Amino acid sequence: MGMRHRPRAVPLARPRGRSAMLTWNRILCAVDFSEASREAKDVAADVARRCEGELTLVHVAMPPVPTAGDLLVSEADLSRTSAEQARFALEGWRESAEARAERPVKAIVLVGSPAQEVVRQARDEQADLLVVSTHGRTGLARLVLGSVAEQILRHAPCPVLAVKPRERT
Repeated sequence: MGMRHRPRAVPLARPRGRSAMLTWNRILCAVDFSEASREAKDVAADVARRCEGELTLVHVAMPPVPTAGDLLVSEADLSRTSAEQARFALEGWRESAEARAERPVKAIVLVGSPAQEVVRQARDEQADLLVVSTHGRTGLARLVLGSVAEQILRHAPCPVLAVKPRERT
């Protein structure tokens, strides 16, 4: 009877000075105040804690569409009001992320096209990782609304982690 040969574990070779694990020092997380984006924020905070990285939450307020009643108010005033409301809401999210990450977290509100502004901010901050939520829309809803996460994924200057919301039972 012959002896069975057991395969032996062989360590993988890696270039000198390189870590086998990815590290993300600058993490950017896009939030839109949805439940899906709350889950993305939590994942981003967990990654920041584990990697000891800097986390920045970014929310992009859409410029408001003026209506007939807004004729006495300038578009700039409407945008400023929208951004101020978003800053107030984002502060609570920042505090939550900071507690979870166990480190300081920055929060930024921008005004414009969500995908374009998030990608621009990721470039400006030289982000190592961009975390976004996906709402899981399909069919006509996706066609009509588009997919901000998909646009970000296509144009991001760094890896993108798309967080899909957990199904509720």
